[in-house]
Amino acid sequence: MDFATIAGSFQIMDAVWLALALIGAGAIAGFLAGLFGIGGGAVLVPVLYQFLTILQVDESVRMHISVATSLAIIVPTSLRSFMAHKRRGAVDLDLLRSWLIPLPLGVVVASLLAAYVSGAELKGIFAVLALVLGLRMLFDKRGAKIADDIPGFPIRPVCGALIGFFSTLMGIGGGVMNNTFMTLYGRPIHQAVATSSGTGVLISIPGTIGLIWAGWGSDYLPPFSLGFVNLLGVALIIPVTILMAPLGVRVAHATSRRKMELAFGAFLLVVSARFFASLAGF
Repeated sequence: MDFATIAGSFQIMDAVWLALALIGAGAIAGFLAGLFGIGGGAVLVPVLYQFLTILQVDESVRMHISVATSLAIIVPTSLRSFMAHKRRGAVDLDLLRSWLIPLPLGVVVASLLAAYVSGAELKGIFAVLALVLGLRMLFDKRGAKIADDIPGFPIRPVCGALIGFFSTLMGIGGGVMNNTFMTLYGRPIHQAVATSSGTGVLISIPGTIGLIWAGWGSDYLPPFSLGFVNLLGVALIIPVTILMAPLGVRVAHATSRRKMELAFGAFLLVVSARFFASLAGF
């Protein structure tokens, strides 16, 4: 067997292991999408970033590709999760209707900014917000809240726009933001989770389109990229996330509020630690 044949076999094995890892990440992301209403982005972004690092994709676009591809994958996952929660009557449709303009507006602004933000800055945003939200979930035993119900204008649309803005830069479906927003205003965690699947729809679709535009013609993009969205990652992960999301929904409706908060908080802290470590060079 000559050297070229051996090298080719190693490349095939690398591709197989990469595909299996992406499928595993999709299974976890889909389950978490249904469980927490997060769209799976908080899992997908660090996982995709790690794979792009192994593949030696240029650092200048690595985080952008992770964020954009995550949002593209979230589109069908959020739709599937939203429909499952909606059938159970758990979604606050009035809140989603009031965010039909503010949420996508925040997404558009973030997409315009993404072309000029560095990978390190994107990682920093992700890590800080995940840390704050994770600590809040872990230590808020009494269910702290600001008020008994969600306010109207102007606080509601402003919060919606901010959720869309920061979620797009993090590559997530807005669940981590919306869960905190709704519970701080007295809504039960199960309703917050269900409604978050709807914010994922309102964020991921315009976010994907915006980041395709933002990355169009960029240097150092890997093969199968459409702007910052990598189509190979999307094709491998989407089918698995769609299958796993309903399982997460069933678990969410059978789990106590406190257990969900503890699991969600621990998950966010792990993600935050991973990105802080990356920024520190570990």
